[in-house]
Amino acid sequence: MYWSPLKIRGITVRTRSLIALSTLTAATLLLAGCSGTDGKTGDDAEGTAADLCSAAVDSGTASEEVDVEGDFGAASTATFELGQQVDEAQRSVLSEGDGDPIADGDYVSYALSAFDGDSGERLGDAGYTEGELLPAQLTADAPLGQLIGCASVGSRLSIVFPTTDDAAAQFYILDVLDVVPTAAWGEEQAPVDGMPAVTLDDEGVPSVEIPEGDAPTELQISVLKEGDGVAVEDGDTTLLQYHGVGWESGEVFDSSWANGAPISSEGNGYVPGFVEALAGQKAGSQVLVVIPPALGYGEGEINDEDLTGQTLVFVIDILATMHPAAA
Repeated sequence: MYWSPLKIRGITVRTRSLIALSTLTAATLLLAGCSGTDGKTGDDAEGTAADLCSAAVDSGTASEEVDVEGDFGAASTATFELGQQVDEAQRSVLSEGDGDPIADGDYVSYALSAFDGDSGERLGDAGYTEGELLPAQLTADAPLGQLIGCASVGSRLSIVFPTTDDAAAQFYILDVLDVVPTAAWGEEQAPVDGMPAVTLDDEGVPSVEIPEGDAPTELQISVLKEGDGVAVEDGDTTLLQYHGVGWESGEVFDSSWANGAPISSEGNGYVPGFVEALAGQKAGSQVLVVIPPALGYGEGEINDEDLTGQTLVFVIDILATMHPAAA
């Protein structure tokens, strides 16, 4: 099996070129970036297991016999027998956390230290600095889900990638930091007079009521919930939920809630008004923004197909943000 290199945040990891790459973000692909891990799962089933526990790759001698120095939540140092021939991916729980077990579909924040299997050289660390990685959604058929499994929050894992014809095994010490909510969790703020009214259902899904009167001609931003996480900076890639309504029609034109999952766009490649609404806001915040056409999809005759000429209303839940990698 041939593995090709993938470099994320300065760490080069290998991906199997013969298997299609996942469509998740690069952060999600940090360890595998492919649709399988070449390791045996807990039930040794031929197909992907139905849940994270049984989908997790098995423990092995290489992943078990690793000595680790360093506290959970900080970059670690790993010592292991050098030059091992590792034939398949392995995963061992070094210390079990006291948080809830990860469930299929959870968005998980994690961090890791990586080491070369022949030299023991540190390949890099990722996720221990705020805003360095986005949370990854873990599912039983996703590579990272098979490597982390249903580990409890607070767990530290030893993960080993197999030896290839032209490269040594790779050893990872991975910390399961937290499960990230899929709705804003910040402290509620007083609504602003004249702005659209927002109500939330039990799952956090918003509904918007447009006030009477003409649409504003300037950008309007209101913080509905103020979070306590990392603030969004220029060039960030932000994990978020959104709910978009046209001011003129009062109708929903797009919603990540209806589409089934939060989204992220590299470098926050959204319309200018949307980007301005994100700037400086902290993870956990919910922001209401009214975007005039000039800062949306352009001025002109109102067009339902491409939103030209429309004043747009968005409710945005900011779940996490990743700063651009240093040059």
